[in-house]
Amino acid sequence: MTMKTYVDEQRSVASAIGRGLRCRCPQCGVGAIFPRYLKVADHCPSCGEALYHHRADDAPPYAVILVLGHIIVPLLVLVEEIYRPEVWVHLVLWMPLTLVLSLILLPMMKGGLIGLQWALRMHGFDPASPECQPAPALAVTGPSAKTPPAP
Repeated sequence: MTMKTYVDEQRSVASAIGRGLRCRCPQCGVGAIFPRYLKVADHCPSCGEALYHHRADDAPPYAVILVLGHIIVPLLVLVEEIYRPEVWVHLVLWMPLTLVLSLILLPMMKGGLIGLQWALRMHGFDPASPECQPAPALAVTGPSAKTPPAP
């Protein structure tokens, strides 16, 4: 596998966000950025782009709340005005729908935000930035990890 270098290349914000929304590397669009549900890979498995610089923090949940609020609330009001169902029907309908949509949208929003940060060279995605940090050390866990001797 050959690693591509994109140091001085112009970064398209739209394509980086689009790739992130598909949970793909913002640089190559091939490698998955999440090895697990919301755990961001340190590097892209396809092109090797460093992804550990991201600072998604609380923004993805806020974006999910914003998007779902604009989907669920109008639908809820529409159903209420047309059908006037019992409260339990609203609970059975809207709570699971909100939960499922939240779980689907959260990685997409986090990926899109990471794509935006990458495209704008924020938080260390620019190698010349003072925020650029070295790659995190690999954590050794499990039975092979050395434990300090007991006192």
